[in-house]
Amino acid sequence: MFRFVRILLFVLLAAAAVGAGVALYLDDDPFYTVNDWLTMGRYQRFDSLIQDAAVKYAVDPLLIKAIVWRESEFRSGKQGTKGERGLMQVGEAAAADWVRVHKVQTFQANDLFSPSMNLEIGTWYLKQALQRWAGKNDPIPFALAEYNAGKSRVNRWIDRTKLGASATADDMRAQIDYPTTRAYVNAILTRRTYYQVRSKE
Repeated sequence: MFRFVRILLFVLLAAAAVGAGVALYLDDDPFYTVNDWLTMGRYQRFDSLIQDAAVKYAVDPLLIKAIVWRESEFRSGKQGTKGERGLMQVGEAAAADWVRVHKVQTFQANDLFSPSMNLEIGTWYLKQALQRWAGKNDPIPFALAEYNAGKSRVNRWIDRTKLGASATADDMRAQIDYPTTRAYVNAILTRRTYYQVRSKE
């Protein structure tokens, strides 16, 4: 009987290993999936909070999730080198803008470590950028570049195109001379596409 159980267990484990192998083979980013497995689903832990913020500010939840992935890898306690905090690595200046607009009296910088508060402020800030570039052919790359490097630098990159208001997202991206911002925009757009594909499976 014990030998039968051992054989059955071995067969089940082998089947699970084969299944996992097939899943990884078919995955567009197996490294991401393995990380998700190893962190026991950390990459989905904040999906409901992301959805809440997305609905509140009418922003694509998969775009928000891609930003969270890039900024913090879903670690709500992360602190950046310039004081950015939490899931979306919100800085104190962005938080101060949110506090001023919403007339919040009790806000403290460490509140940014709260996942719901961080997603609230980060998504609000992203929405401001999306609205600012709403007249462009694709406002998302403009908004992402602003989120990472600031509005003045995005304006400088637009000026460098010499196309003025007719500069497209591709025109602006071609002028980004900060390798980190270029990589940031590309990574988030790629990750958002990855999430879109997975959501349809």
